[in-house]
Formats: sequence, structure tokens, C-alpha cells
Amino acid sequence: QVQLVDSGGGLVQAGGSLRLSCAASGRTFSSYAMGWFRQAPGKEREFSAAINWSGGSTRYADSVKGRFTISRDNAKNTVYLQMNNLKPEDTAVYYCATGYSDYGLGRLAGVVHWGKGTLVTVSS
Repeated sequence: QVQLVDSGGGLVQAGGSLRLSCAASGRTFSSYAMGWFRQAPGKEREFSAAINWSGGSTRYADSVKGRFTISRDNAKNTVYLQMNNLKPEDTAVYYCATGYSDYGLGRLAGVVHWGKGTLVTVSS
């Protein structure tokens, strides 16, 4: 079993940056692909970014491509989401997730474990 703890959210002005972290417990962390999803108020949860077990393959939603970067440190059991040039429409609760592949994490059905989420608020 893997437990995920998301952190790093907060309030930032448009154009600013934040880095989210997700610390995982369990010895099988490096065998999972990792991803980030987000859920804005009144909207469905949606895919943002994913990375395969080695870090050699990444995928992004079109809405964040070029602004967000996902990375992982298997020695620290941690995955990161660097968010630059934030926009008010990026305001959401961001959830860390594990899956069996970065491709599979492109949809909610591909998630195996969820973090509890961290709130990101971008002011205009």
C-alpha cells in the first residue's frame, strides 16, 4: 500500500510560481508512475501531468503544457510539480496520484492511489 501526502499549495499572484511536492510512503514507490490531477470549484477532477517510473517519460494536459514541469526523486520517494506563469484558471485543489503507467494516468480510471490534495489559489 502507498500513502501520498501532497503539499506546497498556497496563494500566489497571476504570473507567479509554486512547487508542489508529494511524499510517498512504501517501498514500491519507484515502481509506479506518478501524476497530478486538479479539481476546480464546481468542476470535475482533471488530469494535469504524469511521469513514468524512471522519470524518462512525461505527459501534460494541453492547458498546462509549457508552464508546468513534473519530476520525481525516487531516492526521496517524492514527486514534484513546478508550476510557472500561473493563471487564475489554475486555481484548484491539486491531487497527487499513482498509476501503472504515465499513459494510463491520463484518465481518472488509471489512478491506483490518491493523495488528499493541496489548494492552489491564483489571484488576478
